Amino acid sequence: MSKKAIILLSGGLDSVTVLAMAKQQGYTLYALSFDYGQKHNSELESAKRISQLYQVEEHKIINLGLGDIGGSALTDDALSVPTTEQEGIPITYVPARNTVFLSFALGWAEVLEAHDIFIGVNAVDYSGYPDCRPQFIEAFQALANVATKAGVEGQKITIHAPLIDLSKGDIIQQGINLGIDYAGTISCYSANSAGEACGECDSCRLRREGFKQAKVADPTRYIKNSTF
Repeated sequence: MSKKAIILLSGGLDSVTVLAMAKQQGYTLYALSFDYGQKHNSELESAKRISQLYQVEEHKIINLGLGDIGGSALTDDALSVPTTEQEGIPITYVPARNTVFLSFALGWAEVLEAHDIFIGVNAVDYSGYPDCRPQFIEAFQALANVATKAGVEGQKITIHAPLIDLSKGDIIQQGINLGIDYAGTISCYSANSAGEACGECDSCRLRREGFKQAKVADPTRYIKNSTF
């Protein structure tokens, strides 16, 4: 009987790397993406392409209204995505996003009788988000095993965060070794409808530096008037 895994798939660099890792480990893949009110949906088109390429068993896109509560430059039209580095927790942090995403993944895992959930959070190059830290992953796994039928019945649920301690360069190098073509992934906070990256936001900066660290040509499609 094949082992099943839920993969949180944003359509970005980190999530496709995690998807490829899970596939290499022999899991039957179930991809989960979210239309959560983000200002652009080009990343969801990327997630669809990636799911087809990796022949996942099923890919769900869940509609959420996180934009209704605002509080983030990624979902609130009144807030602009910054183009300079921010100290502390940046305005691009979406309140409780990974908690919400993992909760949906946990519910689907119970339905599928899957015991493994993969998420591409990273604490080395992370942008100051509290829900990308090892403490958060450990706490959510503890929650998963006391708040579910599976956990109560002794079927342990594991939250896998294989990128948590890696630099962006290390992530890219591992992905290249797995045969990933990063050209179709979208990491930008302000990508246009064609999926072209701004080159100026924090996510673009981390991604660009990662390719330099890995000594790999950056395949990202940038907006023509980018000034970085």
